Amino acid sequence: MSDEMDMEEGGVIKKFMFVNRKAPYGTIYALEGLEVVLISAAFEQDVSMAFIDDGVYELKKGQDTKELGQKNFSPTYRALEGYDIEKLYVERESMEARGLTEDDLLVDVIVMDRAELAAKLDEQDVLISF
Repeated sequence: MSDEMDMEEGGVIKKFMFVNRKAPYGTIYALEGLEVVLISAAFEQDVSMAFIDDGVYELKKGQDTKELGQKNFSPTYRALEGYDIEKLYVERESMEARGLTEDDLLVDVIVMDRAELAAKLDEQDVLISF
């Protein structure tokens, strides 16, 4: 199908992957990234997320932010499915290096090793890293 035909049917759908590399608190990256993901989904694009390095902590169950004086935004990840954001990828090596397993995470994810995730990143039209 040509791009011209896609445009006539409502626009071209692009594959957007948001790569989360930062811990959830201490910087604005995780929260701002989540907000951008939700906005992108509103434009009916093919949105997925990858969690690498300390970004895996964004999905950890039982986050307690009281002492930080910040709102715990982690429950928002459970709402992503309602926005048709169902492709959440976690790098196995990052998760294991931090002593986490899939059971420690708030939501269902697709765990991939570094090479598999790199191949998935290559398939995307747009990569945005936080």
